[in-house]
Amino acid sequence: MRILFLGAGATGGYFGGRLMECGADVTFLVRPRRQAQLLSDGLVVDSPHGAIRLPAQTILKPRHAYALVVLTSKAFDLDSAIESITPAMGPDSVVMPLLNGLNHIDRLEAAFGPERVMGGLCHIPITMDPDGTIRHLNPIHRLIFGARSPAQQPVVDRLTAAFTGAQVEWSVSGRIMQDLWEKFVFLTTLAAGTCLMRGSIGAIVRQPGGEAFLTGLFEECRAVAAAAGHAPRPAVVADYLGQITDKASTVTASMYRDVAAGKPTEAEHILGDMVRRGAALGVSTPLLSLALLHLRTYEAQRQPG
Repeated sequence: MRILFLGAGATGGYFGGRLMECGADVTFLVRPRRQAQLLSDGLVVDSPHGAIRLPAQTILKPRHAYALVVLTSKAFDLDSAIESITPAMGPDSVVMPLLNGLNHIDRLEAAFGPERVMGGLCHIPITMDPDGTIRHLNPIHRLIFGARSPAQQPVVDRLTAAFTGAQVEWSVSGRIMQDLWEKFVFLTTLAAGTCLMRGSIGAIVRQPGGEAFLTGLFEECRAVAAAAGHAPRPAVVADYLGQITDKASTVTASMYRDVAAGKPTEAEHILGDMVRRGAALGVSTPLLSLALLHLRTYEAQRQPG
């Protein structure tokens, strides 16, 4: 199966590299600067699960169709991502987005059709240095994928075979939309809390009222998911509550790191989408709305003029 990754950044480079280690036919659609790095140094990943040092197939523009196209772009780049991968989408091609949130699914379905958009999500703390080295920051490297319609199952089966033996904690889900909603709830809580308070989970929880603030955010997001028909499962709730009340936690959202670096954020795609869904379903989200206001103000001041 020919697999195309849009970009060879931190997330795409990591999971694409793990597939390459197993002999999968992986190509990276990249920009000229990244192509030059990969041609010179290969795909370089430093990880607790073993380093990757492999030559990488790269293209600047698709010349034929791929069975699977994997998206790992930021949400604010989705329009250009759709334009870039359109030549790679043949009549039987399937796209697997690994973007945060849910808002991108409707936009991809509008571009390619509901039967062509499978489900996928990942949990991995990872970054890329200016020289192109991908750095996996701790042992977490979880990938979940699954069919959203029966027509996608053959591609899911082939991807399952490709990942067999890979140095990744991966699984196939029969309820991928439930998994996506559960991650959406946690990620929105994490991003809203750490961005609004400008600190890690532990730093927030150690302050008076910090735990109540984070659990309040979580309950707002959980209520939206429940109203949408995807209430998080009890074991997932217990896990997430344990994580957001851990006084020793140094965890922050990637969105927090974007704010700290003065970069654009996915605030509208994640927090904004959760607030809008809550409003449509009659669920009040005052804490989340405050965090969204904070990030909108940040974005307005960050942009020139």
